Amino acid sequence: MRKWFTSSSPLGLSPARKAISYCLLIFWSVIVLFPFYWLLTTAFKLPIDVSSGPKYLPFGDFQPSLNAWDEMRDFIPRPYRNTVVVGVVSSLLALFIGSFAAYALLRFKYRPRIGMVAVFILCGSLAVALVVVAGVYWWAAVLIAGVLFLAALATIGKRFKAALANDDIAFWLIAQRMLPPVAVILPIFMMFQQLGLLDTLWALITVYTATSLPLVVWFMRDYFLSIPMELEESAFIDGASRLQVVLRIVLPLSVPGLVATFLIVLTFAWNELIFAIFLTRGDSQTMPVLVVAQNATRGPQWWNISLLVLLMVAPIVIVAVVLERYIAKGILLGAVKG
Repeated sequence: MRKWFTSSSPLGLSPARKAISYCLLIFWSVIVLFPFYWLLTTAFKLPIDVSSGPKYLPFGDFQPSLNAWDEMRDFIPRPYRNTVVVGVVSSLLALFIGSFAAYALLRFKYRPRIGMVAVFILCGSLAVALVVVAGVYWWAAVLIAGVLFLAALATIGKRFKAALANDDIAFWLIAQRMLPPVAVILPIFMMFQQLGLLDTLWALITVYTATSLPLVVWFMRDYFLSIPMELEESAFIDGASRLQVVLRIVLPLSVPGLVATFLIVLTFAWNELIFAIFLTRGDSQTMPVLVVAQNATRGPQWWNISLLVLLMVAPIVIVAVVLERYIAKGILLGAVKG
């Protein structure tokens, strides 16, 4: 009896503790996986099977049916294609821009004056106001704001003393994620309306790229910290340029971090709903909007919703399983500094 509670090694568990651990893991796995099982079974149920009470076992409690697929197959291709294009393109753009921005924040020292940052924001607000309120062409508004900013930079720019550091800029970037989308959706809607980009994939790609950039910069900045500076210094001694160091040393060593970050921002873009509802109509509609549309006047069409959610979840799960070793390594190494 005693051997059940005695470990064979200092780092091992006793047989009793192993049994308890496996039971807890199995119990937790059932809790985590049961919603996916329920989605899978509901997607193959008839409406009467969904409304008549819980039925768990196919071929026992109910007969599987392709009713949901027959109802939705004509509506799925375009939103699914839009979701894939918008999610992949915006994630790749955010990863490309954000990785270089993260490296720059880590390796270069920036001291932007707070006063000039405020002037830049005012000039940007003026450009938006000229487009939205006065009806000025967007290129003319940008030109006017740019000229005013350059004039302020040349005249009063040196009078501002207080400046931001790299850490302040990084914090300001990630702080943008604290702002709820509903707080900025109206000006974004009006801006794209004036630009004639409503109900286009470019509108969603632009917004998703902008909202993903803070996450990419934050994650990749932490990951770049784990790369020894001596590798870059050795390359500089051998005559490599900064761009060559980034492309041939830093980025190849950062593949796990890049993969993990890409999957994270892809998941956010894949599931985003608020911007998609306001900025799309029919041509550029994405899958989350199609899912919400199933809550019709007759009530939620759970069989259709389950099918659509399964189709949305499946690609992300497959990509995560295939890239699991990169994701785990990227997250763990990115969490270690110094």
